[in-house]
Amino acid sequence: MDTKLDPSRDDLPLMANTSHMLVKHYVLDLDVHFESHVIEGTIVLFFEDGNRLKKQAHSIKETCQLESNEACKFRTPEPCHLPGINSRTFSFNMGCNDFVICDKGGKHTFDKDGNHDNWEQAFGISSSKYCCDTGNHGREDFLLVLDCCDLSVLKVEEVDVAAVPGIEKFIRSPKLTVVSEELRNEIVHELVSLPADHWREQLDYYARCSQAPGCGELSFDSDTWSLQIKKKGVRTATDFPHAIRIWYTTKPAGQSVTWTSDQSGRPCVYTMGSPINNRALFPCQEPPVAMSTWQATVRTAASFVVLMSGENSAKPTQLQEGGSSWHYYVTMPMPASTFTIAVGCWAEIKLETCSSNDLAEECPLLPLETDFRCAGMCHHMEYPCRFQNASATTQKIIPHRVFAPVCLKSVCQETLLQLIPPCLSAAHSILGTHPFPRLDVLIVPANFPSLGMASPHIIFLSQSTLTGKSPLCGVRLCHEISHAWFGLAIGARDWTEEWLSEGFATHLEDVFWAEAQQLSPQEAHEQQELRACLRWRRLQDELRNAPEEMQVLRPNKEKTGHVSDSGASVVKHGLNPEKTFMQVHYLKGYFLLRFFTGLLGHEAYFAFLRKFVHTFHGQLILSQDFLQMLLENIPEEKKLELSVENIFQDWLESSGLPKPLQGSRAAGAECGLARRVDAEVAKWVRVSRRPRKRRRSGKQEVFEKLLPDQLVLLLEHLLEKKTLNPQTLQSLQRTYHLHEQDAEVRHRWCELIVKHKYTKAYKHVERFLQEDQAMGVYLYGELMVSEDARQQQLAHRCFELAREQMDRSSAKVVAEMLF
Repeated sequence: MDTKLDPSRDDLPLMANTSHMLVKHYVLDLDVHFESHVIEGTIVLFFEDGNRLKKQAHSIKETCQLESNEACKFRTPEPCHLPGINSRTFSFNMGCNDFVICDKGGKHTFDKDGNHDNWEQAFGISSSKYCCDTGNHGREDFLLVLDCCDLSVLKVEEVDVAAVPGIEKFIRSPKLTVVSEELRNEIVHELVSLPADHWREQLDYYARCSQAPGCGELSFDSDTWSLQIKKKGVRTATDFPHAIRIWYTTKPAGQSVTWTSDQSGRPCVYTMGSPINNRALFPCQEPPVAMSTWQATVRTAASFVVLMSGENSAKPTQLQEGGSSWHYYVTMPMPASTFTIAVGCWAEIKLETCSSNDLAEECPLLPLETDFRCAGMCHHMEYPCRFQNASATTQKIIPHRVFAPVCLKSVCQETLLQLIPPCLSAAHSILGTHPFPRLDVLIVPANFPSLGMASPHIIFLSQSTLTGKSPLCGVRLCHEISHAWFGLAIGARDWTEEWLSEGFATHLEDVFWAEAQQLSPQEAHEQQELRACLRWRRLQDELRNAPEEMQVLRPNKEKTGHVSDSGASVVKHGLNPEKTFMQVHYLKGYFLLRFFTGLLGHEAYFAFLRKFVHTFHGQLILSQDFLQMLLENIPEEKKLELSVENIFQDWLESSGLPKPLQGSRAAGAECGLARRVDAEVAKWVRVSRRPRKRRRSGKQEVFEKLLPDQLVLLLEHLLEKKTLNPQTLQSLQRTYHLHEQDAEVRHRWCELIVKHKYTKAYKHVERFLQEDQAMGVYLYGELMVSEDARQQQLAHRCFELAREQMDRSSAKVVAEMLF
């Protein structure tokens, strides 16, 4: 049965029945084929069934009630939130040779006004087909449902983990002497339950089990959004195979990865943050609650570099047939949506001289067998956690590498490489322990639809961040680094609450960047107030143009975090292509956190934030988890009658400008940097109004040098002026060298060019649309709305040149503007 979305809705279904079986580990064994634009291979999934997880949750809930630890009361008794035993030491310098390398071979409903009164009926899911009885009276075979889209599944089989040499150490029950389903499932249970200090042994056996022979094919079916698997005669999740292997191939047009060329014209493929996440890369459980670990072996031609979310800095193993193999692993459980891969002819960019980063990479961070439980108890499921290691807590700069197309080597050396150490150090000084042991930074192809994207151990940056001076690159780098804490180490349990990731990152980017520049408190305040002013203007513009339902930060309201009995759910507006270009969640979230910082004071707020990170890292949260803990840390005299409920109502569950901001003056408009811009605007207005003859003979205006953010504000003010003559625009360009500035400045400059039909500078617009695709979508609309034939021709010409390589969502939005 094909599950299709109602065309009038744009919600993304999460189909996996995580309430009954939960993936604990993935082993991927893949080949990348650039000639056919497919990735093929196998994935082995190791499961725990829901009954065991519920028993663990009940046991830990009772333990939690007995603890006196204050942090305990903030925890939510979800399986993914379970406190674990204290983790022990592990090495951050393990390579692929340390493991076996895989060779090829009560029912919730939505409110009646939300159109989801019965979720399964809303998405056309047959309750009989998706029957997931975990009890003992099941009348139909149990059906395992995985999220899957745009994949060709060739075969599904049970894995005979009992055939692995040495596996008998995982057999605990003396009654299980004959190889059976129960025995194999018991082995998997013991394997996934190994304590954190056995992480290396665990990964080794995961790899061995992934190569074990099959012991019977499983029947399967698929539809638009899911893969359904069953074993004849098996009625419950408890009895269903807990280790399965899926043989599959991606499709060239699959939406999870982009096949394109880099800036040097060489082929590459990468995950670009698709709205459907990774379900078109491998069958998986997409709901955030399915927090898992993974390891992957990827083979490709020897000239390519494979980068991936992984704790190890992988090096290639040369294969006899001429290709190379790369192996990565992750021991910190995270949602499958955070998995990232990029394969291309990337060059590693290094400084010409030795740096502190070189030293960091040469010295192992942790001694191999040190027990560091003294660092304190964590409240997440058990894994080797850096927050429990004394050495990790003091490591300001984690080992990092930079990769880019060869043609961008020099600009990366001049700009990006110099910025990473101070930005990492700044983040550590504000939030403490880096959640991940290392970082790769990749400059992705021009079709990347954003300025940046953070994933575990790897950050993608747009080439647009490299132009002009360093501030845009530094700010964006700080934004992505902050996601290591908010978005990755601490994730949203409901994806509609994006502000928990993007609002925090937007607020933290300013603080990190000021610290990285080592500004004085006054300088930092001025810089942050200027950026607040720019964001205030941007928020006002977003609220004028965005549909009201897209302005709400908590659209599911009291149903936030709810799922169906099986664990399936929907992400509201998750498939809306315009959502990619909206910043409401960034901006409203930022102003809420700015409000809290003003209420507590800078020092008190960030002291609280460090406490929050220590309590909730490794877990998924809802808005109330943050708000409840925050309110308990606000002195009574400063609370101003704040409550979780009125914060929901005023900030998160209403469209438009949040109530506390209504009637207030524009944020940051009175700071010194903004006032200096006002003075420069007045000068340019006088120049534009002056008759041409007087302009030549009269007194010349003297213009002040402006910072990039001040230039953005200046151009935004000038965009509000009805007319600017060509001579004024030419003077603007010459005075500030606008075509050489960063992408934010050049974007505003292009808007001025389009608005005033300044034909002499159309080449700047063409260049921007080709090289800054992450920011150029809005300009297409401006070119078309003017109804100027030459501008419309320019838009069509640029789109035809970029269309084939353009990101799908961007191309769809632009096509709707043009045709």
